[in-house]
Amino acid sequence: MGGTWFGSVRNWTLRMQPLLLPLLLLLLLLMLTDGARAHSGAEVCDSPLVASLPSSSFRSSSQLSPSHGPVYAKVNRREGAGGWSPLVSDRYQWLDVDLGKRTSVSAVATQGRYGSSDWLTAYLLMFSDTGHNWRQHRQEDSLGAFPGNTNADSVVQYKLEQPVIARFLRLIPLDWNPTGRIGLRLEVYGCPYTSDVARFDGGSALVYKLTGRPSSAATETVSLKFKSLRNSGTLLHAEGRGGRHSLTLVLEKGRLLLYQQQGGSSLSGGHLLASVGSLLDDQHWHYVKLERVEGHLNLTADHTTHPVHVPAELSHWDIDQLSVGSVQSHWLPRPALSNRNLSGCLENLLYNNLNLIELAKKNNPQVSTLGNVTFSCSEPVSVAVTFGHSLSFLSLQPGAGSGTLAVEMQIRTWNRAGLLATSALAVRQGAVWLYVSEARLKLLVRRQQRSVVELSAGSGLNDGQWHSVKLSLTQDIVSISVDVDEGATANINVPLPLSTDAQLYFGGCPPEESAPECSNPFGAFQGCMRLLSVDSQPVDLIKVQQRLLGNYSHLKIDMCGIIDRCSPSLCEHGALCTQSWNSFHCNCSNSGYTGATCHTSAYEQSCEAYKHRGNTSGHYYVDVDGSGPIRPQPVYCNMTEDRAWMVIQHNNTELTRVSPSPDEPQHAAFFHYASEEEQLMGVLNQSEHCEQELAYYCRKSRLLNTPDGSPFSWWLGGPGTGQEQLFWGGAVPGSRQCSCGLQHNCLDPSHYCNCDADRDHWTNDSGLLTQKETLPVRSLLIGDVQRPESEAAYMVGPLRCHGDQNFWNAAFFDKETSYLHFPTFHGELNADISFFFKTTSASGVFLENLGIKDFIRIELRSPSEVVFSLDVGNGPLEVRVLSPAPLNDDRWHRVRAERNVKEASLRVDEHPPSTHRAPTDGHIHLQLNSQLFIGGTASRQKGFLGCVRALQLNGDTLDLEQRARVTPGVRAGCPGHCATYGPLCRNQGRCVERDRGFYCQCGTSAFAGAFCHQEVSAIFKPSTSVVYTLRDPFEPSRASEEQESAAGENMSLSFRTSHSPAMLLYVASYRQDIALLVNAQEELEVRYRLDSSREADVWRSTGAGLSDGLLHSVSVNRTMDTVFIQIDQGHVEMFNLTSGADLNSVEAVVLGRVYDLEDLEPELAAVASQGFSGCLSAVRFNSLTPLKTALLTPDPAVRLSGPLVHSNCAAASSANPYAAETTHSLSDQPSSVDPGQPLVNTIRSDSALIGGVIAVVIFVTVAALVVTARFVCSRKETYRTQQVKASQSEDGHEFPFSSSQADSQTANNENPNEYFI
Repeated sequence: MGGTWFGSVRNWTLRMQPLLLPLLLLLLLLMLTDGARAHSGAEVCDSPLVASLPSSSFRSSSQLSPSHGPVYAKVNRREGAGGWSPLVSDRYQWLDVDLGKRTSVSAVATQGRYGSSDWLTAYLLMFSDTGHNWRQHRQEDSLGAFPGNTNADSVVQYKLEQPVIARFLRLIPLDWNPTGRIGLRLEVYGCPYTSDVARFDGGSALVYKLTGRPSSAATETVSLKFKSLRNSGTLLHAEGRGGRHSLTLVLEKGRLLLYQQQGGSSLSGGHLLASVGSLLDDQHWHYVKLERVEGHLNLTADHTTHPVHVPAELSHWDIDQLSVGSVQSHWLPRPALSNRNLSGCLENLLYNNLNLIELAKKNNPQVSTLGNVTFSCSEPVSVAVTFGHSLSFLSLQPGAGSGTLAVEMQIRTWNRAGLLATSALAVRQGAVWLYVSEARLKLLVRRQQRSVVELSAGSGLNDGQWHSVKLSLTQDIVSISVDVDEGATANINVPLPLSTDAQLYFGGCPPEESAPECSNPFGAFQGCMRLLSVDSQPVDLIKVQQRLLGNYSHLKIDMCGIIDRCSPSLCEHGALCTQSWNSFHCNCSNSGYTGATCHTSAYEQSCEAYKHRGNTSGHYYVDVDGSGPIRPQPVYCNMTEDRAWMVIQHNNTELTRVSPSPDEPQHAAFFHYASEEEQLMGVLNQSEHCEQELAYYCRKSRLLNTPDGSPFSWWLGGPGTGQEQLFWGGAVPGSRQCSCGLQHNCLDPSHYCNCDADRDHWTNDSGLLTQKETLPVRSLLIGDVQRPESEAAYMVGPLRCHGDQNFWNAAFFDKETSYLHFPTFHGELNADISFFFKTTSASGVFLENLGIKDFIRIELRSPSEVVFSLDVGNGPLEVRVLSPAPLNDDRWHRVRAERNVKEASLRVDEHPPSTHRAPTDGHIHLQLNSQLFIGGTASRQKGFLGCVRALQLNGDTLDLEQRARVTPGVRAGCPGHCATYGPLCRNQGRCVERDRGFYCQCGTSAFAGAFCHQEVSAIFKPSTSVVYTLRDPFEPSRASEEQESAAGENMSLSFRTSHSPAMLLYVASYRQDIALLVNAQEELEVRYRLDSSREADVWRSTGAGLSDGLLHSVSVNRTMDTVFIQIDQGHVEMFNLTSGADLNSVEAVVLGRVYDLEDLEPELAAVASQGFSGCLSAVRFNSLTPLKTALLTPDPAVRLSGPLVHSNCAAASSANPYAAETTHSLSDQPSSVDPGQPLVNTIRSDSALIGGVIAVVIFVTVAALVVTARFVCSRKETYRTQQVKASQSEDGHEFPFSSSQADSQTANNENPNEYFI
């Protein structure tokens, strides 16, 4: 028998063996789940709540039949007709579930009606504590609709992002199976909810006195939920010991305000620390938490946390008394809200996890109850109605009356205009309109097309607050009022035939065919109404909802659906948010940013970027991080021929002397920069090179001492307040040397600085600081100035940087299957993408990032079309830009794309942007989770062939070059820029390629500057002569010039003069010559004498005189015997030579007076001897630029006689060449100014008289300032001069260094004789 039993067990074991492993795994999973729950201590809140509810817990708007009643709307039940179906399938139906008590709801599941084709495809969820005043539940991104079913059998569950505490749930069908009708079975999941509640009646309070608690607690927390019946009232008042300091949290117009007050302060309301939340007076529960962690304070309202800047006196502050519902204090003479106590309920009031309401219930001695505090929450029932659509209206039939009309209501809206109520007069003789216009209440009574009464009252009715509105109309008197205090009344002289049976319409009008008597010229009202009464009779809106009273369309009854779209604000960078019922608007004025949400910077990120837009030197705003948090900053961009320098000034760039002072052994100087700290660091980080001049001038004033001794002087530089630096300009960090020490040429070889030689004559140690980690210079301390014979001076130049590492960061994709990948792009609410590209390919994907459903992609779809595609959950959309010219031309093109909660936009180069509006209440969060692909896609299809550079996402630059170096098929960098930027080089300037950019070589151009755009001009006197003598004719350059001149010449210049005759240009050759002059008749005269045996060929201009003091340009070109002449861009004239067609080797080119008159014709000699008086500019003869060579590049071939003054006299607007250049602040810059233009003032006068007065005032003011400045500077012993002085003899003690000498390192401006004040 034992064997049999053993065999049976063995056989059973063999049969069960396949099931043991799954059973063991299931057991292990249950144990782990239970262990995790026990470890977390959190209760699982997912129990089904509907299945066990009684029939009385279900209500509905209607039912198709008793077997289709709401009681059968339980998931997986088949009783009755298998679920609920209303009598009519429309959007006004609803199903209510009473959970019996307040419950924590975590999920909702829906199912169609059993055995039918009836199910919901979308629905709304509402919650309530009372069965009235419903609150719509919205998802995180403000979507109200929830997805439903696709058939009648499957159960679709939606888990709420945050549990909802409520007793009643309402489901409103939005859409259903188009071949069926509304059908529903329902389940709600959650768990019981317990709380401690206290009600305050506006005159009661709780006071909690803290005793026996440790002082100086590191963390203190007060949290609660509140429901207010008014829009204002005190929630909390926390008072410190002795009443020295206190915090008061109040509700004011539906917002939470946190005040700080000091004991004995007479300031009304105290100091406002924070303002959070909005519409918190909606009679729903709101969560509040005030938390102090050491010196930091956070204020939370619902799901929004606001960091609060805590004054120093509150950083270590202890609460001694906490009062709830009102301010209870012996120390404050005037609380934050006088006589404004809380009228409403509080729930779960916790102080450091101590339940104060529970203590009050138990009569704990620490908690005192003042007034009538009850421990339950009862509230009056107030039914509101929401007019949320342009077709919304409510119509009522007034009761039989005596020909009068009285209407009262409360309204709440964001809109500035809309109809409140209207009614027709008898026999359609006119109408009465009560409406809102310009945020004011207005009344219009019109009879027989004529206005009888027009009244207005109140203001600011679009502030989102409840406002009481009243209308009273009789046969002879009409009145309106707002909030009781403001009103208007008028007497009616013409009797009004008030109809006793006319319909009264609220919010709007029905379609005209159904109500022709109703007209609305003011637009539909969008907002909420409540406490509506007609002829002193309250309107029962529940009966309206049940279709037992009046008529309506597109209304939501028993709820106020107002939303504050500006709290929290989605406008960025401090922009002002304003709103209407359906949308919000961001005012970007004075913010420095553009776009629908003020996200994208209006400025470039560097001077390098401005230069490549063709901008010249000037003051600009630079935004180093684009759309990032760093604000734009004003800088000076110095565009030189090969660099774009960004110059940031500080408070003292002058050469400053330090006199001996026995009482002060050290002299300290501090430097404050025009840019903020984060702006400075941004400039340093993005620039390729930065420098700052540091100079020390000394006589018997040592600098760094011996290498082993303690330094006498040092400076602080780097981030923040800077680090101590023990080296000087021109040396390297840690060397304890000056530049002469590195170059081994110091005055005393035993020292590493000239000043350390301690000589009794002036010398200096100067140089550039170029290590970015040590910049900028923050402060300077000079030590060896206490000896009577010691003298010193210092100069710290501005911070100067050039290059933009981000702007030229590029990658070249040479295979269609190649790409770069980066981490996921996080741009949930705002995303801006910008980059440059160049290609010869017809199509390709620039960028792609995917999510589960969401995605973004930018691609070149065709040679002339760029497409920005995206989906944030509302369905795919595309924004396209079509270029009139092909974009695959191997030139750089710029792409800028932005997506925000309001729109998506795309811009290519300077073409008009294309935009696509986002839906009003759609998904707003862009949720991506894949890698970011650049130059291709994850599928390795449609890859981009070409170059991408300067790729930025939300202001952050992606390092394409670093990733390209380790990626096959992609190369770092991308040459070839002159095809794009070459046209910026003007006036025969030549574009020269660089690995990271280009520059304009102006060597053969008569112009100078970054783009060969600046005319090189000078003031000539009658005795001035500039002679450019050509070199040995056997030199190659001379031979080429000779060949060039033989068959023709190209000559051009500009001039301005008031004198005639005047010699402009003379070309001398052996027994030949060419001359350009202004003759005595003020005509331009061109003379060619190419045959010495014949008279010169002379051409003279016609028209107005050229000695008129205006700037004139002349161009003369000869090809063989034909000469082409153009003056001031006018018509090109032509004449033929008879004296020959060949010019021998040119010996000299002369500007101005000609001193060698031996071979000149008498008529020409008479003019040449008088020279030229005026302005001569941009002189060019073939490839020679004699005036530019004389002024800018000294050459032995150039001989100068008489005075020649370098000037900007040829500037187009030289009426006031000394006009000040002014940088506009963000607040005064006009919005129409192109961000690429330099910021200069363009103030104009409307009359000559005003201009003259202003000129006199400015002259007197400037003169006074100059005298004062000289006096102050002489007192400070700070000198400036425009000419470099020579050093004095060794025994001379006079200060030999001038400001211009000290500034020599920083005077690299394009025009050193042009100053900006």
